[in-house]
Amino acid sequence: MARVVVVGSINMDLVTETDQFPRLGETLFGKRFAQYPGGKGANQAVAAARLGAEVTMIGCVGADAFGQQMKAILAREGVDTRWVSTGREATGIAAITLSAGDNAIVVVPGANHELSAADIDRAEQAFRDADVVLAQLEIPFATVCHAARVARAHGKPFFLNPAPAVALPDELLDLTTLITPNEHELATALQTPGVDWRAILQRMPGRIAMTLGKEGAYYATPDGQLVHQPGFAVNAVDTTGAGDTFNGALASFWHLGMAEAIRRANAAGALSVTRPGAQGGMPTLAELERFKSNHEKTRTPEP
Repeated sequence: MARVVVVGSINMDLVTETDQFPRLGETLFGKRFAQYPGGKGANQAVAAARLGAEVTMIGCVGADAFGQQMKAILAREGVDTRWVSTGREATGIAAITLSAGDNAIVVVPGANHELSAADIDRAEQAFRDADVVLAQLEIPFATVCHAARVARAHGKPFFLNPAPAVALPDELLDLTTLITPNEHELATALQTPGVDWRAILQRMPGRIAMTLGKEGAYYATPDGQLVHQPGFAVNAVDTTGAGDTFNGALASFWHLGMAEAIRRANAAGALSVTRPGAQGGMPTLAELERFKSNHEKTRTPEP
């Protein structure tokens, strides 16, 4: 069982489904509305926990109903919430519009932006016990950098999902074992607009796992060989949380090696889009094993 520490955001997702995305100034009738637990940090924590990892969450919620709900939901999923603090601001929310299987999202960080370096220091024991530390960028950047320093001080792999995308300073890149961007996030994070992403992966072998939606993921081996781990074909219902599922799975299975971890993360991400809600679609370990087994039985042999 991998021990994963997740440093990140905790939100309540407010989801509206429509037949089409509204244009500027336009009012549309929605088809349905629902609330789902979310936030990239909480999502990745739940994804890892469902896949069998021992997960500790470091984050911040408000002293409100959403905050109480989110802590209870995380605890019910088996996530250790002792280092989830209560801030002065309201719990973060994400307003999500779904249409034709795609999504548009507006995030209001709230208490997430109160997570500080002091909160990281208070949770230092969690870093000592971790196998992998996983973070994203929906919390203060300074807090992410401090978490990376603490992980390095304890000799722990530090994974960064650079979303929302910002330019990453050299210090944070040096402290990061693996970054997990999509194609857009890669160009922004490394400040390489217009540069072929293949060349970037080959310049940083083993340090980038780049996702490309249903196509799967790419990385480079230590000798610079580009590797494509194909995606899995499914009927998408809601793509919200697919990337978070990928990241939680990647951290959970890292001990199996990069190739196998990415293959399982691709499978988990594919399964997650077959049901609604960022966390609602995240598979359990048993579901993932069944999915992989069925895929192996039906896959056409390569020539």
